[in-house]
Amino acid sequence: MPPMRLVKRALIFVHRWLGVALCVLFLLWFPSGIVMMYRSFPEVTPRDRLEHAVVLDAATIRLSPAEAVAKLDVDDPPTSARLMTFDDRPLYRFRRDGVERDVYADTGEEKPDEVTPALMLRVAAQWSGQPASSASVQEVKEIDQWTVANFNRVAPVWKYSFPDGQQVYVTENTAEVVQATTRASRTWAYFGAIPHWLYFTPLRKNGPTWSKVVIWTSGIGTASAILGMVIGVWMYSPRKRYRHAGAPTAIPYRGQKRLHTIFGLVFGAAAVTWAFSGLLSMEPFPWPGQNAEAQANGPALPQLRGRMRFDAFAAKDPREALAQLAPAKVKEIEFTGFAGAQMYLATLAGGETRVVPLQGAPSTEFDRDRIVALIRRAAGEGGLADVTMIDRYDRYYLDRTGEQPLPVIRARLNDSQQTQFYVDPKTARIVAGYRAGDWGERWLYHGLHSLNFPWLYNYRPLWDIVVITLLVGGTALCVTSLILAWRVLGRKLKAMIPGSPPVVSEDLAS
Repeated sequence: MPPMRLVKRALIFVHRWLGVALCVLFLLWFPSGIVMMYRSFPEVTPRDRLEHAVVLDAATIRLSPAEAVAKLDVDDPPTSARLMTFDDRPLYRFRRDGVERDVYADTGEEKPDEVTPALMLRVAAQWSGQPASSASVQEVKEIDQWTVANFNRVAPVWKYSFPDGQQVYVTENTAEVVQATTRASRTWAYFGAIPHWLYFTPLRKNGPTWSKVVIWTSGIGTASAILGMVIGVWMYSPRKRYRHAGAPTAIPYRGQKRLHTIFGLVFGAAAVTWAFSGLLSMEPFPWPGQNAEAQANGPALPQLRGRMRFDAFAAKDPREALAQLAPAKVKEIEFTGFAGAQMYLATLAGGETRVVPLQGAPSTEFDRDRIVALIRRAAGEGGLADVTMIDRYDRYYLDRTGEQPLPVIRARLNDSQQTQFYVDPKTARIVAGYRAGDWGERWLYHGLHSLNFPWLYNYRPLWDIVVITLLVGGTALCVTSLILAWRVLGRKLKAMIPGSPPVVSEDLAS
């Protein structure tokens, strides 16, 4: 037998049995990817916390920021501070060096470390909007389906189930909500994130084992898809030297093999792309182009916020700031310094923010010219390549959900890593950044796996149509693979039965 024919037969043999082993897994990945376009695994996001937060009531605030800091009795003042509502009481949350201390703004008492069952029940009921008396309470003693990603970090945890299907998880450490699901979010997860990420509880609860399974299945799946592409191109005859149903054809198969070959030639590249980028999502090796030392020693991004002087806020009490913002519903107030001045940054219901200076009226954003000046000063002489305001997502700052803020100030530095970062003028925060070493993650993972290219994102539903088409085609490819795998196994099993007649494949065209 000619060597090339032997090679071809070997490739077909390996591809066939890899397909038998992985066809079900691929069939899980493709259709669940369609669900993942719109619904992910349930989690408590900052937006969720804001939505469920109680509006601040100025009438209940009795301590000034300086008085609250004095209650902490510390030598070094906090580096960040917020005013919010917790358990229907106003609360100052101070933070320094990763340590949080809470002081109630109505009495000056420090929030106790001990968390009571009654407190956790009130927190869960407030989050759900349901009566506390209707909750079914259960201690989560081990990882369950909805805490597989963070149980060890937040345990001990209690679950509160309500008649409307909501399940709220509260940590006993701080009485904070750490997970929340609804009937709808759980249902979507069973069809989307759980099969797509292999988030099956017995597997996912063992992180190292889960990681190895995902890496190896993705790697083998990539190899199988590449082999399929090679075989399909190799077998394809542009001169149509085969015959099917009495007519010349370019493909030497009929039935399911023919369909599998056609789907593979059309959608095989997408299968390779998604399997390979899925492998990269587990970071099995350093990203191409990433220099760990350069990343670690890269330029420090500018600090746009200044130090806080809590005594300065006596010029405008938080109650006065809330009065200025009325009738807006304020969920949280952050204390900050900017360009040598102290001010409040209020977050309203719905996510909008307002800047409240100690002198003057509130505004919708920080002074853009001062932000640019701070960036230039931090970059130093000749350190800034350019700075501009953008009102559309670009290649390195984009979000198909539209939640990332726009417009933003984009600054590019004159450094070896081609650093660029994006500043939201409404909060004076750096909301995203990019360096040359990040290109592997940006393009080989996010680019290939999500197809998050600006020319698709900016013209939706073009992105939806392209991705759904590829995923449906990939699903069809997997269905034919599953049918063929079933037939292969059926033939092998029949051949093992004594006295059974030999099974002849009818998939080849003449």
